[in-house]
Amino acid sequence: MAYERSHMIYNDYKWQAKAAHDNPYYSKGIDYSEINKSEGYEVLYFLNHIGQKCWKNEPSIASHNKMERVLREHVPARSTHKKAEDFIVNNWNKY
Repeated sequence: MAYERSHMIYNDYKWQAKAAHDNPYYSKGIDYSEINKSEGYEVLYFLNHIGQKCWKNEPSIASHNKMERVLREHVPARSTHKKAEDFIVNNWNKY
């Protein structure tokens, strides 16, 4: 089951692009690029991507909610996509 905007636990995300190069239909992350935790489309794609990549079975909405919470509250600021993914996976049992 894909994680959708209506499932997200935070409602303060920005859903409009800030600039012409900032794609609101974000469709892929570059491992070394910084994740923008305030842009909803980027966070939503990121959570679905790591859910599919890092879990054997499709994560539940509760698991996606946990990933979102860990991303927002515990992943260090200015993390790349890869560092954020690694942090969530490596600290899954901690939170």
